[in-house]
Amino acid sequence: MFCVMDGGNRWIREKAAASLNPSQVETTLIQLSERWPANALPLVSIIEQFPLGELAMLHLLAVSSICATRLTQNPEALLWLSQPEVCLASRGYAEMLSELHALAGDSVATQDFAALRFWKGREMTRVALRELANVAPLEETTGELSQIAEICIRRVFEHWNTDLRQRHGSPTAEFAILALGKLGGGELNHSSDVDLLFLYSEEGQLTPHISYHEFFNRLAKRILETFSTLHPAGSLFRVDLRLRPEGSAGPLARSLDSMENYYAGFGETWERLALIKARGIAGSRELAYEFLRQHQPFIYPKSATPDLLEEIANIKRRIERDVVGPENLHRDVKLGVGGIREIEFIVQALQLINGARHPFLQEPSMLKALRALRELNFLPREEVLALDGAYRFLRRVEHRLQIEAEQQTHTVPEETDALGRLARSLRFSSAKDFTAALHERMGSVRPIFQRIICETPADLTKINLEIFNDPKRAAKALGDLERGPGSFHVAPRTRQISRKLQPTLLDWLGKAADPDATLNQFVRFVEAYGLRSLLFELLVANPKLLELVVKTFDASRFAGDLLIRRPQLLEEITRDPTFSGARPMAEHLRRLDSLGASVFHLDPVRAYRQRQILRVMLRDVLDSGRPATSKNLGSEVSDLAEACLLFTIRRLAGKQLTVIALGKFGGHELSYGADLDVLFVGGAHSSEMKAGEEVRAAQNLVVNMAQPTSEGNIWVLDARLRPEGEKGPLVCPLETYQTYYESRAQLWEIHALTRARPVTGPLGARFIQMAQHYWRKASRRPDLFEQIDNMLERIRRERGSGSDFLDFKTGVGGMIEAEFLVQAVQMRENISEPNWERAVDRLREREILNNAEAAKLKQAYGLLRRYESALRRYENKAVSALPRDPDDQRKVSVRLGYDDFETFRRDYLDARDAIHALYEHHVEPRKGD
Repeated sequence: MFCVMDGGNRWIREKAAASLNPSQVETTLIQLSERWPANALPLVSIIEQFPLGELAMLHLLAVSSICATRLTQNPEALLWLSQPEVCLASRGYAEMLSELHALAGDSVATQDFAALRFWKGREMTRVALRELANVAPLEETTGELSQIAEICIRRVFEHWNTDLRQRHGSPTAEFAILALGKLGGGELNHSSDVDLLFLYSEEGQLTPHISYHEFFNRLAKRILETFSTLHPAGSLFRVDLRLRPEGSAGPLARSLDSMENYYAGFGETWERLALIKARGIAGSRELAYEFLRQHQPFIYPKSATPDLLEEIANIKRRIERDVVGPENLHRDVKLGVGGIREIEFIVQALQLINGARHPFLQEPSMLKALRALRELNFLPREEVLALDGAYRFLRRVEHRLQIEAEQQTHTVPEETDALGRLARSLRFSSAKDFTAALHERMGSVRPIFQRIICETPADLTKINLEIFNDPKRAAKALGDLERGPGSFHVAPRTRQISRKLQPTLLDWLGKAADPDATLNQFVRFVEAYGLRSLLFELLVANPKLLELVVKTFDASRFAGDLLIRRPQLLEEITRDPTFSGARPMAEHLRRLDSLGASVFHLDPVRAYRQRQILRVMLRDVLDSGRPATSKNLGSEVSDLAEACLLFTIRRLAGKQLTVIALGKFGGHELSYGADLDVLFVGGAHSSEMKAGEEVRAAQNLVVNMAQPTSEGNIWVLDARLRPEGEKGPLVCPLETYQTYYESRAQLWEIHALTRARPVTGPLGARFIQMAQHYWRKASRRPDLFEQIDNMLERIRRERGSGSDFLDFKTGVGGMIEAEFLVQAVQMRENISEPNWERAVDRLREREILNNAEAAKLKQAYGLLRRYESALRRYENKAVSALPRDPDDQRKVSVRLGYDDFETFRRDYLDARDAIHALYEHHVEPRKGD
């Protein structure tokens, strides 16, 4: 027995610490040491001298809890595995069978097949070990797993077949078990269901009370019960009979004639796909052969119907929608986008179409069929290599996921530790590298799947659908536009106006950044609108409105979703005579006053805010590409925000609460998805509001402004710039601000006052006067520029994405650098102005910036603000970096009006270079002065 007292614990901890899963390995080694046979070689020697290497065994214990449990329950299994003849070479069917016979003899069925279950678990552990040690290729692993399953099925079948014949007599009919799915292809994984089909040759009567049908269904039931029984010695395999005729509603076993009648009359495309992999594995080989011969015309039709590929595409769409779900489409290695199932569908579709003329393609093995498709030139060499490489990679990932507990899982984990362990188990240096490889492999499959399965149907070839990534789906969507989903009768007028609309619609879609997503949104909008023909007539009669709709759906998912929920808003907003002009704050307040909102019912304010944001977005979309857009947008959104805030304050807090605006709100430069930076000033006590009431009023204001309902929220107020931040009181009197700014405030807090301006309340002017006093005092610091530069560097470290190129806000030459440049010079020159652009003008008037510098700075900063607005507009959320995906970067450039990405990139880099050059010229030389 291994002595844990004599250095054993230290050895265990050392081995565990070096593994992928220290806690699991340590627990397993401790349990092994406690149960280790006294007459065996020491556990230390077995692990350290393991034929495949010590790391191979520790790898198994780290990533497979089920294998670790098997070994701790039966330490002799580890001794068996440590034999070179067991673990160093693959095993054929005869060797496995011989091992089972040596273990169980003729009593394989004793104690509910306990010996068979133990043998199966031990063999599964051996296969997992060799795969993890990277000494077994995919074909060996899947082949051996399939052989283990076949032996189990044959032994169980032989036992119950003999038992029932002894009990009831022997039918003259033959019986066969056919494997489908991965077992049929000899490609089983570590947790596959075994898909089976039970077949007997003919009907007959065994006894007056038992027909052949009853006998063979009893046999099938016994087999099924054995495989589904839980047992201390371990499970066998999960048997799945749902691929049989009529699925779960049909009998477990059918006669050959019954099978033929079913498939001839009712067989569907998915059943053709299933039968491609049919292979006899137990019982009568002659009967299995006869079944396959008889059904060959069904499996491989001489002339496939035109809708066959469409049916396969629909099967995949249903799988993605109903089984996988949108959140797992790119993490499910089997059923997700570009997953194993897509590779199988590509191969099987080409087998179905060409198998009748080329018997070489009538092959249940996926990899063998793929090679046959290449040899017959049905797939180009580069696509075969891509599919073969992706299949092998995804199967390795699938196996790693399933080895852990032999559970049927195919989804890559999101949790950091689990993802990192999976990546390292697959010999990647990091989870990032693994994820990149996964996306690359799956991304190589989808285009081939689309080309083979989702081709444009013949009746739509006159329409240019090359603008879409998924032409097949686009063709279907365009068809749905004309007739409506599920509708077979279309009024002639609707058909006529739809066809008149289609060319212009496709023209605008061709200019969209994402034609597929935009078309999808357009279809949803049409369905929500209801009166299809009236909408089409409206759009045909108003081409500018069609342009606006398509551009909006492309530019903003937020605006698109809102229009789909409330399609009437499109006409309400665009028919307003004032639509083309910005709406000033006074007009917003007048309209808000007319809504009848109250303290207890603020939904009219929320609905108004949402409609006005949509109005701003619609105007912004039409103006996208114009240099002045970001300036006008900031003013327009700020006016709306301030009106909503003032209106709500009057309803909830009266006139005594003083509110100070900071940040972009203070500068009147808000963009989409921005919070309102504010400070609350109290202390102007009157009979109307006391100190405690001021705090409650401010809290009530913050909560009600942010509270979302079906109408959205009003606006989120951010008061974290107050003294002591979130730890400080929400409302402070002037004296508290004065004491804080005098003795405890940091420079960044004084620096933030550059943009302070009063919004409402009696103490606004006094606060600004006090704030400017401390702002000017800070401006006299000799290390002012050095401290501001340090603030900028800290922001880059703490808020950057990790890629300076992507960080248009915090990166070198980004928006914050442009803002800090102007604010630093403002402080040094004592120029108080919260608005950035007006501050630049003041610096130019003082000749601190010359005309060329001011123009260059405005142009560069304005360009970055335009980029920011386009990114924020998409989901009405704050964004501070370009997307990482190159295709998403391209989409942003298109939405900004660029014809090519390189021009977008050049302008972007030129703007950042210009900002940084000015920053270095005006700030860097003065650091340390």
